[in-house]
Amino acid sequence: MKYKAVRNIRLCTKDCLCLYVCPTGATDTENSIIDVNKCIGCGDCAKACPSGAISMVPQDYPPQQSKEASILSLSHVLTHHKARQEQLAKQLAQTSSSDELYRLMKAFEKSIRLVNEDILRESGYMLPQSTQVHDLLKTWIQDPPLDDFPRDIAQKLLDMIPCNELPVKRYRCKVCGAIFEIKEGEELICPICQATQDQLEIIDF
Repeated sequence: MKYKAVRNIRLCTKDCLCLYVCPTGATDTENSIIDVNKCIGCGDCAKACPSGAISMVPQDYPPQQSKEASILSLSHVLTHHKARQEQLAKQLAQTSSSDELYRLMKAFEKSIRLVNEDILRESGYMLPQSTQVHDLLKTWIQDPPLDDFPRDIAQKLLDMIPCNELPVKRYRCKVCGAIFEIKEGEELICPICQATQDQLEIIDF
């Protein structure tokens, strides 16, 4: 498996030892982003970095580990609840009458968002090569979640990073209301109540 070096800017302490050990000059860039076109994956920069800001990552990731449909359905419900909690905390912060309450609600807002991000990663949004991430980016490009959403950057990511999974469709069960995802070739059945065919409807991501 081939590897490339990546730098975490937040951890970089500007010791610059990587500049002296890199045999191709891949780490010597004005924007601090390692040049993947020059990087040969030797790992010398990661070994020399005293702050641990440089890591070696696979050039090509394997398909993301699949999740059971029942687990994904519950995860989607939980993320919707968490998103609502985050919005409520944000509203309370904006309308707070004291600095203490404002700070507390902002802390709640951030902590809820971090928990939700972890849930989404575990639900299949960790790797940019996954079907879920590609479908999500396509949805945001067509219907941006915010007015200043960088549609051009999202499109660039789609063009740069190929999907390495089978297509996935999301369904809603008309019987029990569960929302779940089915990969191409898998049996079309509700993981909660076992409903099939006409009792299920496709929904957009």
